[in-house]
Amino acid sequence: MIIPVRCFTCGKLIGDKWEEFARRVKAGEEPGEVLDSLEIKRYCCRRMLLSHVEIIDEILRFYEEAEKRKEARNQYY
Repeated sequence: MIIPVRCFTCGKLIGDKWEEFARRVKAGEEPGEVLDSLEIKRYCCRRMLLSHVEIIDEILRFYEEAEKRKEARNQYY
């Protein structure tokens, strides 16, 4: 889904750091080093970024398939 704006535990802003974190990790940098450079020191905040799973693309795929089926059904009626 979408990264939360704040850490669930301490309330620190973390949502604004997600894009840079994801980009740098995808480029091959170590996640721990990226978090250190972004000055995310608390375990709770690190957990929020490390454990986040971007599933919005998967959800959209199922939604689009359902819409196609709905349109196909409407053509026959």
